[in-house]
Amino acid sequence: MRRAGAAALVLVLAALAPACRNRAASPPAAQPAPAPAAAPHPAQRFHRIDVHTHISPDGVDRAVRLMDEWGIDGMVNLSGMHPGPPHHALERQLAAAQAAHGRIAVFSTPDFRLVVQRTDYGAAMADQLSEARRMGAIGLKITKGLGLGYRAHDGVHLLAVDDHGLDALFERAGELGMPVAIHCGDPQAFWKPATPDNERWDELQAHPEWSFANSGVPSWQELYDAFDRLVGRHPKTTFIGVHFGNDPEDPDTVARMLDKHPNLVIDTAARVPEIGRHPQEKMRRFFEKYQDRILFGTDTGIGEDQEDMMYGSNGATPPTRADEVRFFTETWRYFETLDRQIESPTPIQGRWKIDGVGLPDPVLRKLYWENAVRVLRWQPPAR
Repeated sequence: MRRAGAAALVLVLAALAPACRNRAASPPAAQPAPAPAAAPHPAQRFHRIDVHTHISPDGVDRAVRLMDEWGIDGMVNLSGMHPGPPHHALERQLAAAQAAHGRIAVFSTPDFRLVVQRTDYGAAMADQLSEARRMGAIGLKITKGLGLGYRAHDGVHLLAVDDHGLDALFERAGELGMPVAIHCGDPQAFWKPATPDNERWDELQAHPEWSFANSGVPSWQELYDAFDRLVGRHPKTTFIGVHFGNDPEDPDTVARMLDKHPNLVIDTAARVPEIGRHPQEKMRRFFEKYQDRILFGTDTGIGEDQEDMMYGSNGATPPTRADEVRFFTETWRYFETLDRQIESPTPIQGRWKIDGVGLPDPVLRKLYWENAVRVLRWQPPAR
């Protein structure tokens, strides 16, 4: 089976070993899949930007099909990689995005091989980011390999999330007005024993390499504390804490981070199952209080065919058309209705039901569109 997710990580698997996942690809020239039999979904009355996707260069046609069918105006591809040899990956991603006629924007990712190769790796990465900006990238993506897989300059120890050698990179991002989407850590359950008692047991059975129990990597809390220090050290740089601020299990901690760091915003990518299990009124109040600081994202991996797709998280078998319909339908339902005990968009992420937050239209417009336009300084042509 070919796994879906971020094309960016395919090129760095050797460095990350088991620390990272995600790849993406593109569609065959086949007839678009038929629309769901259900009535038009509520999201069609809103303009919408998905700030967190992973699209391979040959996946653009399929991405456009998804946008057209599910009421999305534009997508941000976080799998842009970096410019130049040996793969010229960013060049390929930017060229491919042009086929979407302004509906796909691209983030760049740093070449972390520079950390081992050069003592001035931060400055070299900063210059690389400036080139990526000149070419058309609008942001910087940091994968969870930082802290979990990338090696420090000695080639032995792990590179810390708040490594001072990277300061030049993050400062340059702020100077260029490029937001930094950063994935730090992973679900807390991945640090617990991979046994049937683990609430992510189904997911860990399908992907045992996602477990960090007894792996020798830093603890979840150590990673999160470093994330906190990093954001605080660069107040002029906008950070997007992906996956609900990297801590969907504890909205109170995310709230404290938002209160502490004015330069931090968060996205919702692949964490509706987790935030949906919290009390309905609590999460509704959270979204209303931080309505200017939350961006909509899905973490959809868009590949060459259905086998290469990923909707939040996949099981041991490729996702089906039914998985796609459930993923988007239940996601809209979570944000737009007060329905209780509804099906999770991705049941493999936990055997529980979720409660919708039923956000008012002004908050939905910020979540789906306005916040992204402001933070990214980019907007696609509205449908």
